[in-house]
Amino acid sequence: MSSKITVIGAGSWGTALANLLAENGEEVQIYARDQKVVNSINLEQKNSKYFPEYRLNSKLTAINDLNQSLRDSDLIVISVPTQALTGVLSQMDGFVDSDTIIVSTAKGIDENTFKTNSQMIKEAGFENVVVLSGPTHAEEVMEKLPTAIVSAADNKESAEKVQDLFMSKYFRVYTNPDIKGVELGGALKNVIAVASGICDGLDFGDNTRAALITRGLNEMSRFVDFHGASDLTLSGLSGMGDLVVTCTSMHSRNRRFGIEIGRGKSMSEAKQVVNQVVEGVKTARAIYKWLDLEDIDLEMPITRQVYQVLFDKKDPYQAVEELMLRSKKHEMESIVDNSLWNI
Repeated sequence: MSSKITVIGAGSWGTALANLLAENGEEVQIYARDQKVVNSINLEQKNSKYFPEYRLNSKLTAINDLNQSLRDSDLIVISVPTQALTGVLSQMDGFVDSDTIIVSTAKGIDENTFKTNSQMIKEAGFENVVVLSGPTHAEEVMEKLPTAIVSAADNKESAEKVQDLFMSKYFRVYTNPDIKGVELGGALKNVIAVASGICDGLDFGDNTRAALITRGLNEMSRFVDFHGASDLTLSGLSGMGDLVVTCTSMHSRNRRFGIEIGRGKSMSEAKQVVNQVVEGVKTARAIYKWLDLEDIDLEMPITRQVYQVLFDKKDPYQAVEELMLRSKKHEMESIVDNSLWNI
């Protein structure tokens, strides 16, 4: 028996997930604010704004009445940018049972509260939250290329329910109980991807990118560990996997944005080129503000330099130079002690 699933958000990722679920035989309705997108999906079986070249599954329908789309839904997938989440949650009040599974797919941190998407969803009264995260470009999911992702939740049954619904011959889903680690890794890797793009825009090479990815993972681990999550989670799909693909692929809007910054464009000019939400910009600002307001002594040099390039108009070459000339350190400071050296 198929489930009735509502996908909120008809961007590239929401469309790819909705189409995947419809391909799996589920009854799927996608909510879009843009009536043109709704008409395109319902009348032409395509999202003309994001995927004009792909024909969508006939089981997928669209609507621009959010409250109507939520009625009798067995599961709700929220695929909107982090900054739009609060508005969506307010509209869901009274239309969704508190025990309905809510799947969160955005990768970001709220700039005002410094909370993750799952925290905001739970505080809105929906306790049954699953985070879906990993190295998953929507374009490749639409092409049905082999993809792996993580279904993270506090509740094992909910994580496995989402795993069952999304699993297909080209979309493999793993479960993970560390919802906080999965979410924080997914958010912070966007900042590192912006940095990777900046380095590419400056015409630095493979050595630079490899170093940045590796040290970026170290920075992510410190951040996740500080928040009480497992840094082992970052060795998986939502950490290292997502970091690699976002720092190396031209499908990555964060990397593409960074490339334009490295080439000398302003932030507004770079955003215009990408023409999609760049979560890494807001995440960098959220983390920078959090470190400053809370006076937290947490070493996050890449994030700080990305913020200063974007918001303080720091020269990217100077930012890279300062990263290179920081004080000498062990590579693995948390595990190295002098007893391991031959002195």
